[in-house]
Amino acid sequence: MNLKTLSAAAAVLALAGLAGSNTAGAVPGTVSGDGGNRIGTLRVNGDAYVKEGGLSATWVKESGNVKQVALSGNRIGVLTGDGVAWVKEGGLSATWVKEATDVKQIALSGNRIGVLKDNGEAYVKEGGLSATWVKESGKVKELELSGNRIGVVTGDGVAWVKEGGLSASWVRESDNAIGIDLAGNRIGVLVGNGVAWVKEGGLSASWVREADDVIQLELSGNRIGVLKDSGDAYVKEGGLSATWVHEYTHAIQIALSGNRIGVLKGDGDARVKEGGLSATWVLEAGDVTELALS
Repeated sequence: MNLKTLSAAAAVLALAGLAGSNTAGAVPGTVSGDGGNRIGTLRVNGDAYVKEGGLSATWVKESGNVKQVALSGNRIGVLTGDGVAWVKEGGLSATWVKEATDVKQIALSGNRIGVLKDNGEAYVKEGGLSATWVKESGKVKELELSGNRIGVVTGDGVAWVKEGGLSASWVRESDNAIGIDLAGNRIGVLVGNGVAWVKEGGLSASWVREADDVIQLELSGNRIGVLKDSGDAYVKEGGLSATWVHEYTHAIQIALSGNRIGVLKGDGDARVKEGGLSATWVLEAGDVTELALS
């Protein structure tokens, strides 16, 4: 779920802030979920909003001065402009808990919280919001969580995944990686030449080549989404060799969650559809710089 080349990154701004200076210091974070009913948006002015329920539910302002928003189940995480990671659990108006400082990315999955620090160290905690942090790796440039799996891309372009407890052993998945995404028993990597690969099953399963000219890769359940460097968004449903369905043009971000698909346009309009791959789009908000689904 990362970007293809430095030139592409300059054009699309590495997925996490695609249109606003508020996110200039952020790195890519998880924007796709596991089938929840929450939608999060980060607006041009740095305000984070979340809605819960149907696509026409009411937005609730969660925080200002935000550069990343992450959703998972009944948890909401934000990373503020001063590098502080906050998480709340429960309703949309629950109380924030300060999780960590000097953070450049936050990730959520189930009862796990992950942070990537400015110095490249990745930490994950499991359990309550005040659980103890476990250092997972150093020299990290992206952190991903899904279920009992943790994935990282290190500074040398190697993608690693571990499965089980927080102290499980790392398995080397791919070289030349610029992004990683996890969902269930699927692992996706985007490599430096814009090729998206996905595997299903164990950590040593075989890779399937999914698409070329990709700048963002997203996984959720049995769906795979890609955003091409042309701005075309595609989604497939079912097996790894299922047929792609063209979803949108002129997109700068795609997000998946269960039977929901979200896209963000360059003009800041965020749209979400629910149901089949050919369902009708609903305009969710304008002036959006990042879209996240739970």
